Amino acid sequence: MARRGAVDPAAVRAAVVAVGEWLRAETAQAPARAELAAAVRGTARTLAASAPGASVEVRVPPFVAVQCIEGPRHTRGTPPNVVETDPRTWLLLATGLLTYQQAVDSGALTVSGIRASELAHWLPLVPL
Repeated sequence: MARRGAVDPAAVRAAVVAVGEWLRAETAQAPARAELAAAVRGTARTLAASAPGASVEVRVPPFVAVQCIEGPRHTRGTPPNVVETDPRTWLLLATGLLTYQQAVDSGALTVSGIRASELAHWLPLVPL
């Protein structure tokens, strides 16, 4: 059995492709919750595997929160470096259809802490 954090790149790509039409055209029918969850969790876990560490917490409620990027580790309370967004914005970032700066400027991405911007270096994860 694979460990919880393990990611299968082919499965993540398939999950992202399954919601690709919705990402490209906001007017397209929203994917089923299970499809959306698979794409969000898969890409977030890919990030955690690609950028191991615990200095930045990426939150995509209600589906996932992961810690990533090397640096000082927090152990209690709210982490000092947090990036939070909705599932669609996260997937747009993960696929390269939206840049980190565009998401911040539009207010779709909430960031706090001096290390949060380092996330931009790791994106996109699964280009469409």
